[in-house]
Amino acid sequence: MTEHFQVHGGARLAGAVDVVGAKNSVLKLMAAALLAEGTTTLTNCPEILDVPLMGEVLRSLGCEVTIEADTVTITTPADLNHHADSASMGKLRASVCVLGPLVGRCRRAVVALPGGDAIGSRPLDMHQNGLRQLGAHSEIEHGCVVAEAEGLHGAQIWLDFPSVGATENILMAAVLADGTTVIDNAAREPEIVDLCTMLLQMGGKIEGAGTSTLTVHGVDALQPTEHRVIGDRIVGATWAFAAAMTRGDVTVRGVDPHHLDLVLEKLRTAGADVTILEGNAFRVVQRDRPTAVDFVTLPYPGFATDLQPFAIALTSIADGTSMITENLFEARFRFIEEMIRIGADARTDGHHAVVRGVARLSSAPVWASDIRAGVGLVLAGLCADGVTEVWDVFHIDRGYPGLVENLVNLGADVRRVAAAPERS
Repeated sequence: MTEHFQVHGGARLAGAVDVVGAKNSVLKLMAAALLAEGTTTLTNCPEILDVPLMGEVLRSLGCEVTIEADTVTITTPADLNHHADSASMGKLRASVCVLGPLVGRCRRAVVALPGGDAIGSRPLDMHQNGLRQLGAHSEIEHGCVVAEAEGLHGAQIWLDFPSVGATENILMAAVLADGTTVIDNAAREPEIVDLCTMLLQMGGKIEGAGTSTLTVHGVDALQPTEHRVIGDRIVGATWAFAAAMTRGDVTVRGVDPHHLDLVLEKLRTAGADVTILEGNAFRVVQRDRPTAVDFVTLPYPGFATDLQPFAIALTSIADGTSMITENLFEARFRFIEEMIRIGADARTDGHHAVVRGVARLSSAPVWASDIRAGVGLVLAGLCADGVTEVWDVFHIDRGYPGLVENLVNLGADVRRVAAAPERS
């Protein structure tokens, strides 16, 4: 037996929805708690499956982890276990972010290669090269990243690509290194800024958060802290797309709209009225069928690759032909195979997809291959005739707390059902 969502088409979403803390931030902040002995408290944490999984990883390293509603409390011991080979490591990609803190704090780490979404290759070369420049020896051995250093020293590090994960791991190792480290071509995502904010609260010395150059002045030790996780911009954008696709009227609260400037501008191009409200909120109103619009995924502040499935879902029911270009993960277009099942007119050529909008999609059983693809299929099902079954919804639960409940509150007819799948 497994669970799936039954999505009844034809709903117009209307109302308000609250966005909780960012999945792509909370897991890295949990790892950062390894850098300081004592108790660190994180609030506004999303109630998603990945949080207890990361909790298991930290427990395997000797931490005490308590999760109560949206609050995660982590007590880090003086003597950390440096061997992260918990079974949970293989279930989420973000588990690799313990590598930097372990090397920074323990000067050694054995970290099992991570799992996570099936969206394409995400090598760890830049993570390892950055640690090597800080003075560590790092290799892949027996399915683990093995790193060790007698001491870490500051370095001038250039990233070939502004990798979020590599930036985070290098940053968390460098904050306890001797001397000054400069990370050039660093990732600029709001989640990086959130991590820098927490490290500053812990006593770190970091300059340039939110820019492509991070300067880290190493300190001898950090202190535990209490930190509120920023709102999830990807979830916030999801609701914006949902409003546009269903010709709805949705107010999204709990996320900084400026983290979504490009997304909201694209929706304006598609015909939506977008209003920025006070108190980290915005409103999206779509009165007519969306107009075709092109999307190109790029590192922040470009259009996020995580939002590419929603771009395809939107353009599949838009008026006209759109081109979506994927520059980050080659397997993201697997989503299109499922969209074709429900009537989308889409073709791929390398890292480009051409989508010709249709007036209405048609319901069918579909399967989620990752978190965002799963929700993209749910949104597409809202725009389809009949009832669309979305299977493998455990992916969705990893990133969207209470998705069904939120959709129902906005007027959708969506149900979680336990049944045995019959895949054709």
